[in-house]
Amino acid sequence: MAGRTVVAVLTYRRTESLPALLTELVAQAGTVTPRAEILVIDNDPAATAADTVGQWAGNGVRYVHEPRPGISVARNRALAEAADGAALVFIDDDELPFPGWLARLVAVWREWDCAAVAGPVSSRLLAPASPWVLGTGVFDRRRRPTGALVSGAGAGNLLLDMRQIQQLGLTFDDRLGLVGGEDTLFTHQLVHRGGQLRWCDEAEAVESVPADRITRRWVVRRCFRSAGSWSRAEVSLARSPVRRGGTRAAILAKAAVRMTVASVALAAGFVRRDEATQGAAVGTLVSYAGLVVGAFGFVPDEYGRAPAPTGQAVPVLVPTEEQTHAGGR
Repeated sequence: MAGRTVVAVLTYRRTESLPALLTELVAQAGTVTPRAEILVIDNDPAATAADTVGQWAGNGVRYVHEPRPGISVARNRALAEAADGAALVFIDDDELPFPGWLARLVAVWREWDCAAVAGPVSSRLLAPASPWVLGTGVFDRRRRPTGALVSGAGAGNLLLDMRQIQQLGLTFDDRLGLVGGEDTLFTHQLVHRGGQLRWCDEAEAVESVPADRITRRWVVRRCFRSAGSWSRAEVSLARSPVRRGGTRAAILAKAAVRMTVASVALAAGFVRRDEATQGAAVGTLVSYAGLVVGAFGFVPDEYGRAPAPTGQAVPVLVPTEEQTHAGGR
């Protein structure tokens, strides 16, 4: 496990956030042995990050241009670039890691010899949020004890053991590259195939949330898409048609109960003119609607580079477990 650690930043037209992030990553690169390599993968066909990243070339930062659109393509490029390394760490280009972040992720990975380690991502709101928006809970992130096993995670703060990832035959599903949820499916596949995903609560990063994401419209879409990504992953990894049907039935039953309760809460929130209660109820309703829709393989187009018009549901074929074993696809 003493091999190279690669920290990958995937970026798409966010050059303004890169200097602060790269400054922190370069500072933390020397806290692990051997010194970590910083890899920036620019997913903009126009290569808009090249000049900014080029200024860091002498500090152990490497620039890679991946013009093919889609976050799955960019993540798979990171897997390929780090194929001979020991660990690959993903962090988003709109995040900043806390001091000690990298060393703590690596320490938990080495202690448990696990296939992956995930850490928390807290939110720093760049504009005031209404009680309604805060009530949805979108910006509340779950915390767990360090070392706890988890069934799935996002890739905004994620370490992968490259040897185990390769043995498990995992890659990110290209079909989700313009839709989202590729990281949810990847980590669920990892666990379903026998890999351990551990939590490191001290390895925290903070995400800057701009004003255009602190709106009712955006948080509703996020509730729907996040829940749909989870149920789509669970159904796709069921090992038989019978189990997939059972998973869908369980989701439908739970959704019926929770949505009924949320509807009552929403009505009460309107009566009391309580915006936080209204937001919480709508967040629940939309999340369970997303769970149901995702269980049947449909998710919304969130990232705006898909061929389908923005906001239109994009059908995603749900792979069987046998298909997901074929190169993670």
